[in-house]
Amino acid sequence: MFATILIDWYQLHKRDLPWRNTSDPYKIWLSEIMLQQTRVDQGLSYFLKFVDHYPTIVDLANATEQQVLNDWQGLGYYSRARNLHATAIAVATQYEGKFPTTYAEIIQLKGVGAYTAAAIASFAFNEPKAVVDGNVYRVLARYFDTSTPIDSTQGKKEFQQLADELLPHPKNAVYNQAIMEFGALQCVPVNPSCDTCVLNNNCQAYLNKTVNQRPVKTKKVKVRNRYFYYAIFESENNTCIQKREQNDIWQHLYEFPLFETTTSLTDEELLEYYYRNYQLKPAYISTEIKHVLSHQRIITRFLHFSEIPQKLQAFVVSKDELVHYPLPRLIEKYLENQSK
Repeated sequence: MFATILIDWYQLHKRDLPWRNTSDPYKIWLSEIMLQQTRVDQGLSYFLKFVDHYPTIVDLANATEQQVLNDWQGLGYYSRARNLHATAIAVATQYEGKFPTTYAEIIQLKGVGAYTAAAIASFAFNEPKAVVDGNVYRVLARYFDTSTPIDSTQGKKEFQQLADELLPHPKNAVYNQAIMEFGALQCVPVNPSCDTCVLNNNCQAYLNKTVNQRPVKTKKVKVRNRYFYYAIFESENNTCIQKREQNDIWQHLYEFPLFETTTSLTDEELLEYYYRNYQLKPAYISTEIKHVLSHQRIITRFLHFSEIPQKLQAFVVSKDELVHYPLPRLIEKYLENQSK
């Protein structure tokens, strides 16, 4: 009954999304990777761009990492893009360009976890694998009024087992789509419309008035502050950038020369630092800009200089060439605002 109600609801309310109108595992994989930590309305344009630029997984494999990162720019969580490219290369070389067809093979791919592997195996090949993402956790936790924390080892095991038991063979794929869509549109995190919900007759959390307490999480994300001071050295139409090589946020993206601290610096401290190291004084220092990531809060100021110092671990490019280098959204947005 549960599965039937969800599937019927889905047929009436589902969104028309391009990755749902195909059984091509490449496009399904692409959409699943993009929609990790990303809203559908934001990911849609990127999906269409990637399909246009890289129609097949071999086309994606033949691109350079810089091209892929440049097309990914602004979508965030850039390790997804690097893993996407690495996986495309692996499929092109190890599987002769043909996407693997079973869950057991798919989950071995870089950047692919249990949920993503189940989604691809189910949607592309109708393999009986239940998907369990944030939306599914929420629907199941409320419907069965389960208090086991979803971020615990026991919780992950319990919810996966429950999801597997509910899977209606042979309608695996459409049911998986239905329960995720139901969580995204109907059983939303805050203020769901329970009074008009098709499941409310048997939803235990609704009957027990615990909807707002489900699902349960135990871990709280600790957000740390990082202070980034970017030096925009300019001379005529040239500026300087460097590539982020360290194992950190925005790996393999480009940025202006960076001075990072653990505490906020005053204008006087910044003037002293740049004069001591480069014998230069900034013509302008921006106000603080806050950029919040999942575990970090990046507090940034940009310092503009009217010349390029001699000794600098960065390389010179023309300002017109910046569009060819993938930049963190923080920098891209700042430059967009500066050009207005």
